[in-house]
Amino acid sequence: MAILPIYETPDEMLRQVSKPVEEVTDWHRELIADMFETMYDAPGIGLAAVQVGHPIRMLVIDLQESEEEGGEVVKDPRVFINPEILETSDNDVPYTEGCLSVPEQYAEVMRPDRIKARWLDENGTKHEKEIEGLLAVCLQHEMDHLEGVLFIDHLSKLKRDMVLKKLAKMRKLQRKAA
Repeated sequence: MAILPIYETPDEMLRQVSKPVEEVTDWHRELIADMFETMYDAPGIGLAAVQVGHPIRMLVIDLQESEEEGGEVVKDPRVFINPEILETSDNDVPYTEGCLSVPEQYAEVMRPDRIKARWLDENGTKHEKEIEGLLAVCLQHEMDHLEGVLFIDHLSKLKRDMVLKKLAKMRKLQRKAA
């Protein structure tokens, strides 16, 4: 396994529309393992293949939630290949989102609180399920990456410009410190 470089905005890689996976192979499973290692190292809770330079319709998620308040974090890695949203609820909820490709920047995004999705897992097995809460938000966020969309694209121009300005300032400070 390897930690892969994560592409950051404004890199054009992030604006590519990802291609479907025709057949799940050992190469895909190896990439999945690398993506999990990269995501945990970052740290994050979701990562799309395009964020690590592979514009294919594949993403990984692990919410790493604890079973009880203040309890130990439980890993629950999930793989979504060729994911599709079949239905969405009419109820949009605000959620403060961040992204490994827009590091250390957060903003409130409105998304449906429940979705029905279909996908393949790392073995090529089909799944179809209703998903809600943080997993639904995270899956929608990661699926946006497959279409070349970042969470900041859901913001008003003013808010998006503010996030990008803060990101540029952070990068400038990091370069000075290096």
